[in-house]
Amino acid sequence: MTRPPRRPLTLRDVSEAAGVSEMTVSRVLRDKGDVSAATRQRVRDAAKRLGYVPNRIAGSLAGGRVNLVAVVIPSLKNMVFPEVLSGISEALAGTGLQPVVGFTDYLPETEEQVLYEMLSWRPSGVIVAGLEHSPASRAMLTQSGIPVVEIMDTDGIPIDACVGISHRRAGREMAEAILAEGYRRIAFLGTKMPLDHRARKRLEGFAERLSEDGIAIADREFYSGGSALAKGREMTQRLLERSPDIDFIYYSNDMIGAGGLLWLLERGVDVPGRIGLAGFNGVELLDGLPRQLATMDACRREIGRRAAELIAARQPGTAIVTPERLDLSPTIAWGDTLRRSTRPAKQGDPAPA
Repeated sequence: MTRPPRRPLTLRDVSEAAGVSEMTVSRVLRDKGDVSAATRQRVRDAAKRLGYVPNRIAGSLAGGRVNLVAVVIPSLKNMVFPEVLSGISEALAGTGLQPVVGFTDYLPETEEQVLYEMLSWRPSGVIVAGLEHSPASRAMLTQSGIPVVEIMDTDGIPIDACVGISHRRAGREMAEAILAEGYRRIAFLGTKMPLDHRARKRLEGFAERLSEDGIAIADREFYSGGSALAKGREMTQRLLERSPDIDFIYYSNDMIGAGGLLWLLERGVDVPGRIGLAGFNGVELLDGLPRQLATMDACRREIGRRAAELIAARQPGTAIVTPERLDLSPTIAWGDTLRRSTRPAKQGDPAPA
């Protein structure tokens, strides 16, 4: 199934929607001229509703685009997105396209601002994290007339194309591994909740799989700030002081999971015998921990590479297959914090006693 290329919106579209002249629209969007406050608001509301973004390079380039790829991600603080950016850079090398990066801190209103500024320069494509956007951001992306690839997540309907993993399936698979090892008093700790939609989806899949075995999440704690070792220590301590019979903790990411692991080891707690732990993302930075945290590879570099390849392959005016979805398959890394009785044997593993 194909659809024709999207037509970029024009001043006329906004003027018709607002019921004013194109000249008035131009004055409002350039913040010039004598226009009443009421008319300015009407024009801005119409532009936002339609997803109109002014073209700052109009007339300066024959093709109406620059050789930049707008990359919109939440943050560089949690060690996840640098690998995504590495994959993007690798795939764009030699194509003539260059990535330019904007950050949202998981805030929908910040994403709107970043997209508005980036799209006004008419990039050759957009790579944006996640499938959840505000109505204004979705309108801008839909009406941009350029390739849009949403990354990290495939649990939803993409605007154009998406590359990532199913976080609901990832949560289910981790729950199956935990249940198979006999853990039953299971807790969840998460950061950036509820703004991190991908962590929320993992929790939903995780809880759904537990419920199929008649088990509910015994305790949970959320923190709206970012990921950090210190925060993982604090959250783990509070959780176990409140619910000392917990025998497994599933963390929304590896950083807080590592903090929890260090806190438990300092107190001589038997991990994974007394309590098991697992995180998410497979962050290589944590390979130096006293014990390897059980986790799941999120395919970050491959996601970046595949997304950039899609952008590079799209030529202006090419019909788009709708929707285009590339669903990658993460794998569990068992580490040393999840009992291994059901883990498939690998070459080099010691023989059972």
